[in-house]
Amino acid sequence: MTASIQLQHSPRLTHLLRIADTALIQAQRLSEWCGHAPILEEDIALTNISLDLIGQTRGLLTHAGQLHAQGGGAAFDEDQLAFLRDERDYRNLTMAELPRGDFAFTVLRNLFLGTWLKLQWERLRDSSDAELAAIAGKALKEARYHQQHAADWVLRLADGTDESRQRVQAALAQLARYIPELFADDAADQAASANGWGPARTALREAWEAEVTAVFSECGLTLPAATKFVSTASNGVHTEHMGRILAEMQYLQRAYPNGVW
Repeated sequence: MTASIQLQHSPRLTHLLRIADTALIQAQRLSEWCGHAPILEEDIALTNISLDLIGQTRGLLTHAGQLHAQGGGAAFDEDQLAFLRDERDYRNLTMAELPRGDFAFTVLRNLFLGTWLKLQWERLRDSSDAELAAIAGKALKEARYHQQHAADWVLRLADGTDESRQRVQAALAQLARYIPELFADDAADQAASANGWGPARTALREAWEAEVTAVFSECGLTLPAATKFVSTASNGVHTEHMGRILAEMQYLQRAYPNGVW
C-alpha cells in the first residue's frame, strides 16, 4: 500500500489548494451522475463539467507541486497531490464534499460553487503569479458555462412543478449553512491579497450574492440570512463524507503503486 505524501503547508500553497481541491472534489461528486442523470443530455453535460473541473485541477496541482518544491519541500506531481494526501491535507470547501443528493441539490450546489469559482478565475487573471493567471484565463471560459448551465436548471426546477420547487427549496435549506465558508478569510487569504496572488475570499461575497440573487429573483427564491456557523473543510477539518470520497478516489493509487495508464 502506497504511503501518504507529506506536505509543508504555506499560505501560498493553502490558497492554491483551496481552489484546486474544491474543483477536484466537486468533479468527483459530479462524476457520480454518469449513467444516472434524469435525461441523457444532462448525463453528458454533468460528465463534461466534471471533466472541465478535473482539467482545471490538473493545472493547479501541477503548479502547487512546483511551488512546494520551490519552498524546500519535495517535488510532487499532480497525481501524487490528487491521490496520495491524507484527508487533513485537502483544502476544498465543505460544500463540495457533501453527498451527491438529488438533481435539484446538484444543480443548486453547481450554481453556488460555479459562481464562486467563476469569480475566483475572473480575479486570478490579474494574479502576480503568471502561471496561475494563465490557468485562470482558460478556466474562466469553462466556468462561465458551468454557472449558466446551473442557473438555467435552478430556474427550470423552481418554476416547474410543485415537487420540483419543493426539491429546490429543500436543497437550499441543506446548503445554506455551508455558504459562510465561501467567504471566511484567514491568514492564507490575507497573504494572497497582500501579495497579489489572488483575492481574499471575503472580497468575493458581494459579487457572489449579487449574481446568485439575480438568478433567485427570477423564480421567487431568497438567499437565507447568514448564520454564525462556519464549516471547516477549507482548513483541513472535514465532514465524515470526505473519507468515503477519498477511499474511492485513492484506491488504485494506494493499491497499485506508480500505476499508469
